[in-house]
Amino acid sequence: MAQTILERSLFACEEIFRALASETRLRILRLLTERDLNVNEIARALNLNYPTVSKHIQALEQAGLVICEYMAGSQGAQKRCRLRWDKLIFSLENESVAEQVEEISMAIGMYTLANPSPTCGLASREGYIGLMDDPQSFLLPDRAKAELLWMGSGFVEYVFPNFLPTSVEITRVEVVMEICSEAPDYNNDYPSDITLWINGVEVGTWTCPGDFGGKRGRLNPPWWNDHGTQFGVLKVWSVSGDGSYIDGMYLSDVTVRDIMVVPQHPVTVRIGNKPDARHIGGFNLFGKGFGNYEQDLLLRLHYAPLRTPTQAKAESEAVDTLEQE
Repeated sequence: MAQTILERSLFACEEIFRALASETRLRILRLLTERDLNVNEIARALNLNYPTVSKHIQALEQAGLVICEYMAGSQGAQKRCRLRWDKLIFSLENESVAEQVEEISMAIGMYTLANPSPTCGLASREGYIGLMDDPQSFLLPDRAKAELLWMGSGFVEYVFPNFLPTSVEITRVEVVMEICSEAPDYNNDYPSDITLWINGVEVGTWTCPGDFGGKRGRLNPPWWNDHGTQFGVLKVWSVSGDGSYIDGMYLSDVTVRDIMVVPQHPVTVRIGNKPDARHIGGFNLFGKGFGNYEQDLLLRLHYAPLRTPTQAKAESEAVDTLEQE
């Protein structure tokens, strides 16, 4: 199994060393080397109360040593923790600016806000959730199990946790999804103008050509009707320092600075049709149990160590020297 390794300069790890300067936090890390645990399980194993453990977990998250995700449990959502790295390597060399990636997976049914219009519905691997074409079904607790959602118009919104330490800067944000239009049954020629917003900022609009069917989706459960939507297309929306792109093609002038994605602040992602769109063709959003791609909605945060003013000045002077030569 591949290892995840962090190699950093000793001089850029003050936050990590502060987090490790605690016997309790070291015990938490030792527990997590064995398996992923939720906060209650850690508290019981260490014979500590929940608030104490939660405070220590927060320090480990901020240092970038632990990743926590909210997952559906038997008694509601639970905060589950895992080690971010298998190995830490510290060197006495000055740190070079190397980009790294944090990937957060969000189940399709774990939206925080939905505004669907018929045709609309939700489905899990076991069956439909609630009633078809009834927007109130999107309020049911069982929505957490959804692996497919669809709506004829409207939007769905997710909030992703962002535990990156404040010692880094986010250089690029990517949102990856399997998606298509939404027509009754399916219609391969049914365009829909699908827009992405991040933190309330409109990133851009892509026109999906249709609601795809006629060939069974690779991951669809046996009970799913052959005459309905079967699969989508995998789209990668990317926002960087010089603009926004979809699958590498220019989309808009919106930059990563415009969307205000910064460490330690959650990221809001909205997907939907604008009310004044030319093609209001809705959308199907696929989770890892439907369609052709075994993944949920993904948020990728590309980041690098935060440059100090001295480092930025030195890099600028070095560029100037090269240009003069």
